[in-house]
Amino acid sequence: MQTLVNKFVELLKWPVALYMLLSLPAFVQSLAYFRINNIPTLSLIGGFLAFFIIRGFMDSDSKTTMEIAAHEMTHAFFALITLHKVKSLRVNPENDGGAMTFEGQANWLIIIAPYFFPLFGMFVMFGISFYTHYWDYNFILSLIMGFFIGYHVDTVTSQIHEKQTDLPKVGYKFCFVFLPGANLWAIGSMAAFNSRGWDGFFVYQNLIAHLNNQNVELAQKYISNIF
Repeated sequence: MQTLVNKFVELLKWPVALYMLLSLPAFVQSLAYFRINNIPTLSLIGGFLAFFIIRGFMDSDSKTTMEIAAHEMTHAFFALITLHKVKSLRVNPENDGGAMTFEGQANWLIIIAPYFFPLFGMFVMFGISFYTHYWDYNFILSLIMGFFIGYHVDTVTSQIHEKQTDLPKVGYKFCFVFLPGANLWAIGSMAAFNSRGWDGFFVYQNLIAHLNNQNVELAQKYISNIF
């Protein structure tokens, strides 16, 4: 079963990458649909900025340890959901990296996951869902969400460099095509969740699909006018 899942994931590699590339205009256009003049969005922005302020006071070793742990945990999460048994996960004592081992062959999703998927952000979303099942949503939750969007942006940008060993495994061309759109999708999805919970998350996905269709129609009209 694991082998079949790996083959299916590999078949999706370039179609998903091209979708993310072609969706870049839609991700940018979607920003116009977010309302800024409300408490949840302003609190989200406040939490985002607060992360970078707090980051300046953090001990560098602690920050690095947390980033490495999150990195390896994200590898492990995608290993599990693609039916790989995780054997070990560690952070090097020297704080110069970490490792996650699992049974079977890796696929591109396991390898590239830490560079676009906000694992901690996902945990926060489920935590907020549990909280709001019993209590009302409040600006503190938006601050927390904004904080973890900031954490995601900072972690991804700090991990993408020429010495990173994961990126060559999936190919730099693939990374160039896939990662910008994938990260905009992740950030947009978290911001949409902040506005309307899981309803907002799914509305955002429909919005991107609608904008993509709209852009395809405009491109077709433009091409037909030329020829």
